Amino acid sequence: MANKWRGGAYNPHLEPDGKVRQSQAASTFGPGAMIDLVHDAVVIGGLDFWRYDDKPGRVISEPRLRDAIASRLEQQGRKIRDEDSFRLPPLGDDHEPRRNCGIEVLEFPRWFVCQNRDCRALVQSGELVRKSDKYIHSCDGRESSPCVPVRFVMACKNGHLEEFPWTDFVHGRQGRPRCPSPSLRLHEGGTGDFSEVEVRCACGASRPVSNALVPQVNPICSGQRPWLGREGQEPCGESLRLLVRTASNSYFPQVVSALSIPEPEQGLHDAVRENWSTLQIANEATLSVLRQIPKIQFAFEGRGDAEILKTIDDIRQGKQPQRDALRTAEFKQFAGSLSERTGDLPPPKGHYFFARTFKPASGLPVGISRLVLAHRLREVRVQVGLTRLESATPDLQGEYDLGVTTAPLGLQTDWLPATEVRGEGIFIQLDEAAVQRWENRPEVMKRGRELYEGFQKWPDGSKVDFPGTRFYLLHSLSHLLMTALSVECGYGASALTERIYCAPATDPTPMAAILISTGSTGTEGTLGGLVEQGRHLRAHLQRAFDMGKLCSNDPVCASHKPSSLTERYLEGAACHGCLFVAECSCERFNKYLDRALVVPALGHDGVAFFPERP
Repeated sequence: MANKWRGGAYNPHLEPDGKVRQSQAASTFGPGAMIDLVHDAVVIGGLDFWRYDDKPGRVISEPRLRDAIASRLEQQGRKIRDEDSFRLPPLGDDHEPRRNCGIEVLEFPRWFVCQNRDCRALVQSGELVRKSDKYIHSCDGRESSPCVPVRFVMACKNGHLEEFPWTDFVHGRQGRPRCPSPSLRLHEGGTGDFSEVEVRCACGASRPVSNALVPQVNPICSGQRPWLGREGQEPCGESLRLLVRTASNSYFPQVVSALSIPEPEQGLHDAVRENWSTLQIANEATLSVLRQIPKIQFAFEGRGDAEILKTIDDIRQGKQPQRDALRTAEFKQFAGSLSERTGDLPPPKGHYFFARTFKPASGLPVGISRLVLAHRLREVRVQVGLTRLESATPDLQGEYDLGVTTAPLGLQTDWLPATEVRGEGIFIQLDEAAVQRWENRPEVMKRGRELYEGFQKWPDGSKVDFPGTRFYLLHSLSHLLMTALSVECGYGASALTERIYCAPATDPTPMAAILISTGSTGTEGTLGGLVEQGRHLRAHLQRAFDMGKLCSNDPVCASHKPSSLTERYLEGAACHGCLFVAECSCERFNKYLDRALVVPALGHDGVAFFPERP
């Protein structure tokens, strides 16, 4: 992370103020995220303020994902490049920090609180003195005390971010005009509880900060997007809401991912696009000359000029290759994997996908139709936007409706930040016929209606589609298996992640499968431990069955109704004692869960997909 950006002006003499991992800069701490440094609070600058040492950043290629994202962005008038649309975040230089290498950040908020207990002055950074990387306040001109950034800001559901209007807030509803020379103090009471936080002015006006929890009394959002720079403001008519900078709802990155899978029929189109800077001028007369370039010669070996020229013409006309949706294509790849054979080893480096169907000698458990051991996986994750206050819900293919909830990451850029994760996984496909029979049980249909009633009461229930009882089953099974695997084989629960493949029986390609994987960024992969655990699937299913039957919070957990007044509208029999896992492992923030659909639970007869221990 590079130089700090104070008040809209750059300071080339400041050394880096903090560090984040490359993978975090495209997710948790992406553009627009607020983070705390040692003495300051900042917001990560947008893509326009990412510096690559005057060189282009490392490009990550994944044509399938690029096409899926591009089609969504085009719906709102945004475009990304064809050739280098995904880039790794810049890698800073710790030994020789300089302005043109790293990510610039903006000081935010600019309001600070004096730490002198008798002072508690609320002042802006421009009124303070900077000493030894700290802001110092002169309390009544006698002593100097350090200041810390105020912890409250304002945001709206469109992702906009503003300073808390302290001066106007404290003088609001006072029945008199604002004093000509405000002098504010922030008092947090003896316990620091939010109910005791109060802002006071020397004129006698005071007001508890808790009043700002009511959106109706807050000002209208002015559309500020500080991470985009001075030109980032846009019109907005939403009401601002109080937000704690470090709260979990202050930043939700919208990340879309795809596995790298072989696509022989798309190979020519992708090869042309990857070499578009050279081939965009090609025609019948020049193509033979261009094919003498070693890179072009290698990429199109065995291909005829006619098919290459046709592909070039298709790209010029904006024709996109016909591809299955992201998850559907991956599901077909796993479902079509060859059977494992003795001595069958993954290919050398450069191949991103290697998976084999495994058939245990004792057979697969009832209800499971296929087990695939993925020895080598590559997942590309791309951040396409952000939300605040409420997370956006992706569809069953893992994509977002970008025109509704997303805030942009840059103003002038036509690329997106990305990371790649290499690892391994276990693909488990349920028997489609068994799933359809299960879905048609009267007990399951009744439970599905209960889950749907809760979904309808959820505030965002009208904005997204109900994922269906099948998704609840797959998601709950995935969480039970991840917990069982982590208990037995030593994998930390946060080291495992899930990928749900779900499509209803009416879909052209019905899907009912899960992928549990592990991996890491910046490495060539993992050591095969998870794949080996996949060979003992029955034992892990048995452990998951035992853990899911009884929760430490039963009977309260099992009897929970999604439509009740507890505001847990998206969970059935699910809580921290049974199904919840680390949020970095879950695709849906621990929503859409119900263990009663997987294993027998108290008070739910005839609902479980696995009525007996596997």
